[in-house]
Amino acid sequence: MFFFLSKTLGILLLPVNVLIVAVVVGALLLRTRRAALGRRLLTASVLLLALCGFSPIGKLLIAPLEQRFPPWDPSRGSPDGIVVLGGAIDPDQSAAQGRAAFTRSADRFVAAAMLARQYPKVRIVYAGGNANLISDDSAKEADFALSAFENFGIARERLIAERNSRNTAENAAYAKVAANPKPGERWLLVTSAFHMPRSMGLFRKAGFAVEAYPVDWRLRGRRHLFAVSFSALDGLERTDVAVREWIGLAVYWAVGKIDNLLPGP
Repeated sequence: MFFFLSKTLGILLLPVNVLIVAVVVGALLLRTRRAALGRRLLTASVLLLALCGFSPIGKLLIAPLEQRFPPWDPSRGSPDGIVVLGGAIDPDQSAAQGRAAFTRSADRFVAAAMLARQYPKVRIVYAGGNANLISDDSAKEADFALSAFENFGIARERLIAERNSRNTAENAAYAKVAANPKPGERWLLVTSAFHMPRSMGLFRKAGFAVEAYPVDWRLRGRRHLFAVSFSALDGLERTDVAVREWIGLAVYWAVGKIDNLLPGP
């Protein structure tokens, strides 16, 4: 049920979806006795879409998430293992093409591959089944990821596919079982910077001690924070990503899946 609600109600509550529905409702009301309400709704919705698309609001929402965990410090030496959270590969598109089809979050995979080459003894757990609500259950993200890792020259015996998880909570629980970490081992968690607070909170709750390795940054630093976007699609995408992540944090905290609203180092 939790997974179903996250893929339905969670998507419906995204700002772009809410505002587009409001635009349609406003336009329909123009032909009724509530035309005045329709004009107000239509005007407000269009203005808010423009605000989300061109203003820094998306950056301001995503900045606290991305800045919560600093880049990983390699000075402590080699880790023993790496957990890569799914999201870098679209499993259904990959099944259709017969090879790994990467998404906007491909930096998760690239960073893990680079770490694997840098530390040739570490084990790699790729945690990701199929997060799509309606999908071919045989298309598992981890399967395509392992094949891609092997094409990058990483030995199969170093790779572990966790292919059943559908969301971050399941990523944490199932990855711990797949990794079977030993006392004293150091494991890195590779995921997008904006997604790291929620991920770290869930891994802590699952009892899997990991070190944050944030990647896939959406901002270029403070100088970029207040810059006006010249692409509405970029601004809308950042706003949706940030709002979805904040909703996820709030819900997971409310139901006790994480101990803090915004987990930190």
